[in-house]
Amino acid sequence: MSALYCEVSGRGRDLVLLHGWGLNLRVWDGLAGALTARFRVIAIDLPGHGRSDWDASAGTPAAQAWRVHETLAPLTRRYALLGWSLGGQLALDLATALPSGIERLALIATTPRFLAGPDWRCGTAPALLARLERQLREDSGRTVREFLKLQVRGVAPRTASRVLARLKGALAAHGAAQPEALARGLDRLRCGDLRPALPLVRIPALVVSGGLDRITPAAAGRALAAALPKGRYVEFARAAHAPFLSSPARFAQVLTEFLRG
Repeated sequence: MSALYCEVSGRGRDLVLLHGWGLNLRVWDGLAGALTARFRVIAIDLPGHGRSDWDASAGTPAAQAWRVHETLAPLTRRYALLGWSLGGQLALDLATALPSGIERLALIATTPRFLAGPDWRCGTAPALLARLERQLREDSGRTVREFLKLQVRGVAPRTASRVLARLKGALAAHGAAQPEALARGLDRLRCGDLRPALPLVRIPALVVSGGLDRITPAAAGRALAAALPKGRYVEFARAAHAPFLSSPARFAQVLTEFLRG
């Protein structure tokens, strides 16, 4: 199984970055630039995203987490881990299954269970996921573009325009995700439930949510932080799904303070 594509920059303690559904490691360029004076940043393209290949035989969440682990093995033995959205769920997989190398965990717009249900009121309405799955079968590129717009809905127009340009720029510069990888990601969101594993995550964890997020409600972030043994919650009231892009300076400060302990 081949290693995933990654880029390494900066000097200091290691920090691994995992992006969200449909994107690639270019979304981290601004944050990485703010952190490289204090951290050695390792940004990874998730399987089938950006310049990482898609291996159909390794499409399960566990297999994808193992691919990330194998990619990191030659690079670092002790690191902090930051995951955004779907990348946050993958980060939780690593923190529960392979915790020995992870010092701290930061999660942006992450939920342990994506869909709402009778025992999980913090989730997203099933209609949103059904629409994405239907659109994906027809036109994967258009589906991702519509998803990017959803990530900034509700934010001030000028901020929304700037964040959307960053997201679109990442795709244009570094490549779109493969349709099968996108479909497997939606499968995970439909079926996955990480809540039983959360008590196993015993490292310090920071959960960051946007108060205006239409994809992962802030209530899900609050519930996630409360369920993690060493969880801490921070909400960016005027941000949506990508607070690290809409409030880059404040986010870098919050993250740096957490990582420094």
